[in-house]
Amino acid sequence: MKRISSDEVKKVAQLARLELNESEINQHAEQLEKILEYIKQLEKIYTDDIPCTTRAIEVVNVLRKDEKKNYANSEEILDLAPSRENKFFKVPKIINE
Repeated sequence: MKRISSDEVKKVAQLARLELNESEINQHAEQLEKILEYIKQLEKIYTDDIPCTTRAIEVVNVLRKDEKKNYANSEEILDLAPSRENKFFKVPKIINE
């Protein structure tokens, strides 16, 4: 595999607006080379029969049914709100008319 040159690291650092000294440039070149070598190893893995996925473990949302409930003491619940108006919660306006 082609070695990552210090000029390539300098160019990427410049694009990322990073200031690197020569020691850091050499260190990053070595690290990038190791990363590319690891990717080369991963490319050897047979994955044609593996379905695409976004997670290793499938996540399922647990939702409850949305039901209307009447509370005997609605005043107590409304008193917990930071702001209220009559028998309603008062929230900041988010939609312009």
